Amino acid sequence: MADDPNSRPVITTASSPYLECGNSSTETPWYDKESMLRVPKYLILVEVILGLLVWALIASTEYFHFSPFGWVMFVTVFYWLLTLFLFIINLANGKIRHIPWTRVVLIFNCSAALLYTSAAIVEAALVNQGVKGHHDFNCWAASTFFAFLVSLSYAGSAFFSYKSWHRGDE
Repeated sequence: MADDPNSRPVITTASSPYLECGNSSTETPWYDKESMLRVPKYLILVEVILGLLVWALIASTEYFHFSPFGWVMFVTVFYWLLTLFLFIINLANGKIRHIPWTRVVLIFNCSAALLYTSAAIVEAALVNQGVKGHHDFNCWAASTFFAFLVSLSYAGSAFFSYKSWHRGDE
């Protein structure tokens, strides 16, 4: 069998930094392309869950006394609904023909990252309008924290969307 021209040598004692932590097998790397392709799907889930927290926390307060919260609520609810729509399409593996999905998702994620960051900054400036220790202040502070996390997740999604667009995936 050693003289077979189709046989390939098998390396079994390779030391590689790509091995899974605590695993001495060369068959399971800690980094593979398929797992990195799933990261944007996890980010969409994070955006849906944390986005819901952001607008639900604001809605549970008397935010309507401060007009800039109207902008924050518009951005958070608008992008939450659109992200939920994209998440459902993604779960169903549905693609509508003749739509350049890679470009659409790239534009969506970039705009969401920018507008969500602006809404988080506005909300952070408004937190001091509440009295510390009261329900409104606590909800606004928590909502601000989650708004910045959602902004970061949209920025991460924009990064992965850009990489997908740059590769020419459609």
